[in-house]
Amino acid sequence: MSNPIRPRKIILDLAVTLDGFIEGKNGEIDWCIMDPDMDFINFLNQIDTIFYGRKSYDLWGQYIPKNEDSDSDKEMWKLVHSKEKYVFSRTQKGTDHKAIFINDHIIEEVNKIKNKPGKDIWLYGGASLITTFIHLGLVNEFRLSVHPVVLGEGKPLFVDINERINLKLVHTRTFSSGVVQLIYHLNEE
Repeated sequence: MSNPIRPRKIILDLAVTLDGFIEGKNGEIDWCIMDPDMDFINFLNQIDTIFYGRKSYDLWGQYIPKNEDSDSDKEMWKLVHSKEKYVFSRTQKGTDHKAIFINDHIIEEVNKIKNKPGKDIWLYGGASLITTFIHLGLVNEFRLSVHPVVLGEGKPLFVDINERINLKLVHTRTFSSGVVQLIYHLNEE
């Protein structure tokens, strides 16, 4: 008897402020707490692919930790960079030695990737790519780590969402840092 292969999920995993921002007004993320209890390494071991928008890829997709960064940060970045990377961009084409660029036919390309054997896929962002994936119905899990800060202004997580998306809460975790992680699946009832 064969074991059915579970379809790969696309997981939106992001830090967000209590007032719904993923960056401050100048792109700052200094409010983001890397709480070791959150076990981000465990999440990274559940995925083997990362989807980036071009701006997010330029900022973080090739990030090299500094010498003064902790060993755990260096290990985390080594794990991030071991993943297969796809960059969704209207302007940059082709591939570099670290990522494959996708310019159009998003649903078809994403479904090809999802249908390959492997682990789950991390939708990293930015906001316009997240919006595109939500509009196309491609996000399977929303994993939001709500940080105990209100910025008042910045880049919102959700923009141009014009239709209701019903979600089902499947798990919550609270951490001593004040971060609350909420995990939702699409409510398909």
